[in-house]
Amino acid sequence: MHRLYFVCPFFDKLMKIVLVFPPFYLEPMYNLPPLGLINLATALKGSVHQVVLIDFVLAIRRGTLRMSKNIYRDCAHEILNEEPDIIGFSAQCTTYPGVIRISKEIKDKQNDVKIVIGGHNASFVDRITLERFPFVDAIVRGEGEITFKKLVDRYESGENAAGVAGVTFRCGDKIVRNKDRDLIPNLDELPFPDYSFLPPFSEYRDACNLPRSIAILEVGRGCPHNCIYCSESILWRRTTRTISVSRLVCEMENLFNNFYAECFLLSYDQFTVKRSFVESFCYRVIEQGLNHLPWYCISRLDSVDAPLLKLMREAGCESMCYGIDSGSKKTLAFIRKNINREILCQRVVETSDQGIIPTLSFIIGFPEEEKEDIDETLCMALKTGIVGNNNPLIQMPTVLPGTDLANRYGELLVRGVDTYFALGLEFDGGKRIESDEKLINSDPAIFSSFYNLPCPGRSLEELNLIATCFPLIVKLYPKTFLLLSLECHRSVSDLFIGWLNWLKIYLKREACALSPQECYLYFRDFISDMLRKKRVLERKHFPDILKYENLALEVGKFTPCKNSFHIDPEQIREFRPLKSKNMIIENFAFNIPEIIMDFTSGAFEKEYPPQKTLLLFKQDDELLNVLEINSFAGDLLDLCDGKKEIGVISQELYGHYGLDVSPGDFYKACVEAINVFGKRGCLNME
Repeated sequence: MHRLYFVCPFFDKLMKIVLVFPPFYLEPMYNLPPLGLINLATALKGSVHQVVLIDFVLAIRRGTLRMSKNIYRDCAHEILNEEPDIIGFSAQCTTYPGVIRISKEIKDKQNDVKIVIGGHNASFVDRITLERFPFVDAIVRGEGEITFKKLVDRYESGENAAGVAGVTFRCGDKIVRNKDRDLIPNLDELPFPDYSFLPPFSEYRDACNLPRSIAILEVGRGCPHNCIYCSESILWRRTTRTISVSRLVCEMENLFNNFYAECFLLSYDQFTVKRSFVESFCYRVIEQGLNHLPWYCISRLDSVDAPLLKLMREAGCESMCYGIDSGSKKTLAFIRKNINREILCQRVVETSDQGIIPTLSFIIGFPEEEKEDIDETLCMALKTGIVGNNNPLIQMPTVLPGTDLANRYGELLVRGVDTYFALGLEFDGGKRIESDEKLINSDPAIFSSFYNLPCPGRSLEELNLIATCFPLIVKLYPKTFLLLSLECHRSVSDLFIGWLNWLKIYLKREACALSPQECYLYFRDFISDMLRKKRVLERKHFPDILKYENLALEVGKFTPCKNSFHIDPEQIREFRPLKSKNMIIENFAFNIPEIIMDFTSGAFEKEYPPQKTLLLFKQDDELLNVLEINSFAGDLLDLCDGKKEIGVISQELYGHYGLDVSPGDFYKACVEAINVFGKRGCLNME
């Protein structure tokens, strides 16, 4: 915990302001410094007050805050130890129960302290929060940098929040909602976030098991769209504002040089919407020599193309997220999202071809979706798994306060399953504290993100299983699973639920679950059971596709060979090549490269004649390489056992492959082939 003190001789007593990020623990989430609170602390630096920032998420990761039934009491105790006059909480939808619980603990012990809550969730449930919880004094709605500073000034002078735009507050027995504050017109006027309020990035990196020290780089605010489930556009009034390119690059330099950031998460959903802005940013990053710093961003399919992706990669872009949402036209119309589904697979290929890893976000289970709509989304996810390297993310809808989804369907909310964005408060031995459950159950309007909307297409339990487990199939067996669905004439979701139930029975366990290891070990047995009743396969190439994906997984377990390959011309006759153990060579009955090319173009119903094919599988770092080789190459590699000299190998192969050329020319061809395979990492020097 870092503290900054500001002293002014004209005031007898400094106010102490404690800004708090509430406790939360979910491995992939909230593992970076809380930028919103840092912005508030930075905005107060020029005041006369003392500011302390506490990140309880980091405290849990460090082990200094113990997860238990008493976690909220412990948090309140640590906050009160700072002797605060004002406490400001940043609350997300999932952390809202914790904020409420800690606030009550504090007020029970020190009633005169002011408790203020801000954040997206609070902005939309401001009045009802103050009505339900009398120990909360005020809600800061929307942007907080100016609003919170003005509220602090009012409290410092002994007044209430009357007249402070953007604040909802308690005035005696009344709840007063002041007018909205105008959005900050020029975000460049905000000061650079001062990360010295918190421990260094390296401490977050180490405590959260991150590969690098990551900083959030805020690029802009707002969204012009009107998706039914999104609170972002509503909060920012469907407008967009960006920080200037020159300011962004200066901030990158500042965070790199002074705070030792090693990587950047670009925070702005509309980053790639304006091409000229992205190009200007990338060129400036390259000019300043900052393109060695990797960064991540969010994009739309229709706002990038191959040339722009190439420039982004050159500027340091390492990964990006595409919000696909659905493969169903009906669902896309329902959520009011317009995406060009026809360019999805092309964009995945273009992105991965540049060395940028795309994350593809899908949502299933909207309240108007039938099974066919869900299947269309799952089929789309499988097709993206077929065409390229990507990270699939499948979620159920999160019902956020203020959204049209919440407003139109709020009366249908039920507690069914905990979706991904309802996790993180499992503080009681891996379970949610009973009093948290009681609080959540008490008010669906405030805690709607913990609730579900029934879906006619699938039960909530089935949807949750699909969202949790189906990405594994997309990553490991997309070709086989899609073909199996066609071969068995079953919908993708039916087949997947059947696979999970089969595995539950096969492993004799109580609940459905799936792991990568279980996929690899048992998926073939499930397929055998599914196809046992079929006398003739409609797609005779199906077993080859299964074998192909199994071998791709098998070779992925190998450690890539790093040694450089070189044959000394002076010792070439004594050289004994050794085939690498990190590759697999296998025969196939069909022309698998042709079939996979058809798959990537969307053709799954073609018939193929038998055609023997020999494939070499090799894993290079994170990239799978599959080469079609001829029988000469296969036999050559088989003879490279580390014991035979090249001349001996040439002699053994000559009678079968070299009768049309002289022994000397055939020997040269063998040497050349060994050089080629050696440079590809298929042969070792020993």
